[in-house]
Amino acid sequence: MAIYLPELDPVNTQFPVAETALDDPNGLLAFGGDLRPERLLSAYRQGIFPWYSEGEPILWWSPAPRAVFLPDKFRPSKSLRKFFRKSGYQVTLNKACHDVIRLCADSRGPEETWITADMMQAYQLMHNLGYCHSVEVWQDDTLIGGLYGVQVGTVFCGESMFSLADNASKIALWLFCQHFHAHGGTLIDCQIMNDHLASLGAVEIERSPFMQFLQQQRDAILEEGCYHPRELQSVNS
Repeated sequence: MAIYLPELDPVNTQFPVAETALDDPNGLLAFGGDLRPERLLSAYRQGIFPWYSEGEPILWWSPAPRAVFLPDKFRPSKSLRKFFRKSGYQVTLNKACHDVIRLCADSRGPEETWITADMMQAYQLMHNLGYCHSVEVWQDDTLIGGLYGVQVGTVFCGESMFSLADNASKIALWLFCQHFHAHGGTLIDCQIMNDHLASLGAVEIERSPFMQFLQQQRDAILEEGCYHPRELQSVNS
């Protein structure tokens, strides 16, 4: 069955409204355009993100329902708390964003990752401009896990995470939720639900309330210094 999609203009950064996304495949909205920061920021502010494979045109998505974390509701298991206390892991914010993006791609096989070379460069540039942020987990001086995503007001649009050692990405998410909530963060968008996200406590919300919330929060301001590079500490670990 043929799929007819709008092609984005190569110059302006306008998108079709998210409500026009396809049901099958879920959320596919448009194709084309580029990964300039202006277009990426426009997309995330409208609940849209790029997701495609090497050799494909850029595909833009806005699925429904949406998988999210409520940072104030995240509760690590007792076993994760115990593991972290004994692990010796250190967790930092925005200390090695370029490396986190690269490892999110490299830790998956070439046929499993959607983080193409162009995507990697685009989000590294977004970090340089202050829009893309990362959490890193270290064992001694080795980067063993982390996550990255894009800030939209008080919403964090998660893009990817990786783990090269036990529980590293879970610990990154846990400590980031605490820090993000403490600085006024309201929602972590993780796009599409899967078993791993569900096991961590992600929930699904329908498109309309998600879009309404995003529109309310996308111009809100986090507490100053939220994304300044630092070490993250657990609260009541």
